[in-house]
Amino acid sequence: MGTSQPVSRRQFCRAFVQAATGSALLASCRTTPTPEPIIDIHQHTHYGGKRNAQWRQITPGRSDDQLAQHQRNMGISKTVLMPAGSEVFRPSTHAGFSNGLEGTCLGNESCRALARSLSGEFYFAAGEVPDLEDAPRVIEKYLKLGAVCIGEQKFGVECDCPQMQTLYRMAADFRVPILLHVQYGSYNYGYDRIYKMFEAHPRTTFIGHAQTVWAHIDLNCEDNARQLYPRGKVTPGGWTDRYLRDYPNFYADLSAGSGHNALTRDPEFTRGFLKRHQDKLIFGSDCSDVPGCGPICIGWTTIQSVRELAPSKAIERKLLYENARRVYRF
Repeated sequence: MGTSQPVSRRQFCRAFVQAATGSALLASCRTTPTPEPIIDIHQHTHYGGKRNAQWRQITPGRSDDQLAQHQRNMGISKTVLMPAGSEVFRPSTHAGFSNGLEGTCLGNESCRALARSLSGEFYFAAGEVPDLEDAPRVIEKYLKLGAVCIGEQKFGVECDCPQMQTLYRMAADFRVPILLHVQYGSYNYGYDRIYKMFEAHPRTTFIGHAQTVWAHIDLNCEDNARQLYPRGKVTPGGWTDRYLRDYPNFYADLSAGSGHNALTRDPEFTRGFLKRHQDKLIFGSDCSDVPGCGPICIGWTTIQSVRELAPSKAIERKLLYENARRVYRF
């Protein structure tokens, strides 16, 4: 057996969400509203561009018009836009690697502008690099302007550091959730002890997202930065399974390749998992493609997987709509 090579989130997702502008694929997408509404809690503006070796953007990401059509093609009725933090070069951004949310996503003003131009269809979150001195002021500013969430918080800090706890308190005070990208060795370190934050901040609604959250549906999961997308059978009772059961203020975001991988790796387990946690799982897409349909779009594919694997229609509707409406108070 050959030596395993590290696989980044971007490399993994590329198999699902390569940039696409083919007219035939676009023409095949559904462009009329679906009869049942869907809320997407995880998207980004100007996602999917390329950066150079200094982490500077060199090709454009998806335009606002393309994003709006992408969401309509998926059948989304409401979308929450997650901003990137300030572009800074420091340990919490891995010397710039994590700027743009490890891509070309834009920040608070970009998300707010699109939400203002397509009011009722798009909403915006508030985010910032948490160990910047000005971070609480910046996030508070956008919360007062109408942000419906804090996030996506995707930075190289301990999950229980003082700066993050300031944001947890702010989320409680403003009655909005905080969405955390948890990735072993990279972002929001300490998933094994994050339950202490759920206990210390009972008024805060936490939404877990990304590789480590979804790897730990399995009791037998061992953290490994080279194996962030485990495959195969799942043994119930992993940290995420227990956190969702034991803590009423913890939820999980189904988005991206990590969420889709968790849904599809063991369908028998998934049906029981969706039944157990039917009130705690929320659909998000977090995909950077243009069409918004077909296997190239991880959001579209995840919707199909939820419809296929949900034990009942009632549970499907909770995952795709009702849980988000309740948590985000739409």
